[in-house]
Amino acid sequence: MSPGQLMWRRFKRDRTGVISACVVIFFFVIALLAPLISKVYGKDPYTLYGQNSLTLLNEFNMPSASFGGASGSFWFGIEPNLGRDVFTQLLYGMRTSIFTALGATLVVVILGVLIGLVGGYFGGVVDYWLGRFTDLLLGFPSQLFMLASMPVITAAFVKPDENTPVWLRAAAIIAVTGVLGWMGLARLIRAATLTLREREFVEAARISGASPWRIIRKELLPNLWSPILVQATLQLPSNILSVAFLSFVGVGFVEPTPDWGRMFANGAQYIEQDPWYMLYPGVAMVIFVVAFNLLGDSVRDAFDPKSGR
Repeated sequence: MSPGQLMWRRFKRDRTGVISACVVIFFFVIALLAPLISKVYGKDPYTLYGQNSLTLLNEFNMPSASFGGASGSFWFGIEPNLGRDVFTQLLYGMRTSIFTALGATLVVVILGVLIGLVGGYFGGVVDYWLGRFTDLLLGFPSQLFMLASMPVITAAFVKPDENTPVWLRAAAIIAVTGVLGWMGLARLIRAATLTLREREFVEAARISGASPWRIIRKELLPNLWSPILVQATLQLPSNILSVAFLSFVGVGFVEPTPDWGRMFANGAQYIEQDPWYMLYPGVAMVIFVVAFNLLGDSVRDAFDPKSGR
């Protein structure tokens, strides 16, 4: 039986891991199908329904119905002040947050694996300077650097009298989050590479005349999929929180782009009058992040041959 089959067999016996995987898959499917669900539902996250109908909002621009205006027409109610549909905002916000965090995680994995492999295999001066560069980035206060760099990045590509395109904001968030998040993975891969490069199969490939890049690609990388996969599953929920944080403080996604962090920022203004608006994205984010963290733990246990689970 191959290592992959053993891992899958162990994972299937872990009930927590299977349930967490189902929850995560459900969120990804909902995010992918958000436009289709919105079309069937008959609402979108941009139309100001509360402004078009005088009965949906009261004189204080709060939802006039109970539970944040929830009804058969608006399943999760409507947004205070503007009166947009909360359900479709949640769907599209999920789509924005998850896929932006997925892009940032991909950048983290590529940079972390590449730098860790190169430093661990070549050693010497290469490893020394890559290690010092990693230490330098670890010294940066990441959240403060995100806050400072996001406006600079967007201003460098957009004229002052123009609005920043959504794709540019997404690319900037992915770049900043990815560049500031790869260091832990790089150190892990470097440590594993230092151990693997002394193994017999690597030495045999070196003696046979294989180039360093072929050894890295053919001999080292296939033996590092376990820590890479585990760290990726643990990195994604962390990046989702980072994306939400940037939007919450106003330097990530902005109006009218639906996003979990922006929903938190808007909901914080009306938390006393309408706590329901913040409840839905809060519950959704907690469920997704907890499920993904549990999934990462289960994947790590499934790859660990000493685990008893």
